[in-house]
Amino acid sequence: MQGKIALEEHFAVTETQNPVAPKSLQADLLDFEAKRLEEMDLFGIEFAVLSLNAPAVQEVLDVEGAVALAQQTNDMLAEQVARHPSRFAGLGALPLQDPDAAITELHRCVNDLGFVGVNVNGFSQKEEEYSHLYYDLPEYRPFWAEVEKLGVPFYMHPRNPLTDHMPMYDGHPWLTYATWAFAMETSVHALRLMCSGLFDEHPDLQLILGHLGERIPFDLWRLDHRLEVDPKGVPAKKSIRHYMQNNVHVTTSGQFYDPPLHLTITEVGVDRVLFSVDYPFEPMKDGCEWFDHADLSDGDRKTIGRTNAIKLFGLPLSA
Repeated sequence: MQGKIALEEHFAVTETQNPVAPKSLQADLLDFEAKRLEEMDLFGIEFAVLSLNAPAVQEVLDVEGAVALAQQTNDMLAEQVARHPSRFAGLGALPLQDPDAAITELHRCVNDLGFVGVNVNGFSQKEEEYSHLYYDLPEYRPFWAEVEKLGVPFYMHPRNPLTDHMPMYDGHPWLTYATWAFAMETSVHALRLMCSGLFDEHPDLQLILGHLGERIPFDLWRLDHRLEVDPKGVPAKKSIRHYMQNNVHVTTSGQFYDPPLHLTITEVGVDRVLFSVDYPFEPMKDGCEWFDHADLSDGDRKTIGRTNAIKLFGLPLSA
């Protein structure tokens, strides 16, 4: 399919690189105009929505440092988008260590830099290495109100949990990061948001989850069944299914396989699924060739591959 729009596609700056990552990956994260555009053209991606790699801003313990890094990376991304406005849009990074600072940077990203949303790499750490700030906490309600008011989506991107304090991973490093821990960490964070009543208070909020919903669609019936049987005082007024079908979008990033795609479409609806690759952590070739030949009708392929992104982000592209 030509004209695809991809929206979990990453870049880095020197300060956010993992020094032990393969040199080729580091080079791809820093590249905007060479291999990235060449492969987009080769594999039929017309437009990419770019975001900072993980965990980046979220792991900066010092609030002033987090604010400075967010501003730096957002300014750099805005420069690249301005150089290629017909190929790129941006998702802003936010210093959620401080909700007020995050609100200020949110407005700057949307109103001054022209970004189409924000991307946050999971929980934030603040002052202490093993701290966790999850965004269902009451101090973040003013932030969410501003996100809703601006009408832009919030991409909740994974980060690895702090596994030094999680004995379930001891001796099993192969289960960390993208293999399993990313989905576990991010799905619980997203469920905290849904169960907290956030979307009852702010029904127009739109959350995006990668990797076909971090496995939540595959357990929707059981989640709602158990919450109905034993709600334990959950604040949410509606079912998890309701929020997944009205407040959450999911992308195909890093999930290049037909059966989970079909299940996700069945559970949340084709209008809630969007194409993504997760480049350069996943090869553009793999994500695009799978999607172009996936068992989908031409209409659903276009809806997932293009139309949904145009609607969600208000992109200046023809549907």
